[in-house]
Amino acid sequence: MSQPHQAATLYTTQTPTLPELMKMAEVAARMRRTRSGVDKLRARDPLFPKPLKEGEKRGSRIYFVRQEIEDYLATRLAAREVAA
Repeated sequence: MSQPHQAATLYTTQTPTLPELMKMAEVAARMRRTRSGVDKLRARDPLFPKPLKEGEKRGSRIYFVRQEIEDYLATRLAAREVAA
């Protein structure tokens, strides 16, 4: 016999974990590039993580998910090792 109360308690006590976000300047510093260098990389490399935009305007601030940036860099490093 299942206990619905226990299942409901487990469901309601779990809180969603939000990803850590980085501003464009933080991404540029992490990659040791300028902001325009990161923009050029975004335009050139379709595998570069997509940003989250704060608003609809052209000048709205953009954020990147830290884990996606770290995974991207790790993939690039691994590809370099395979190619060598």
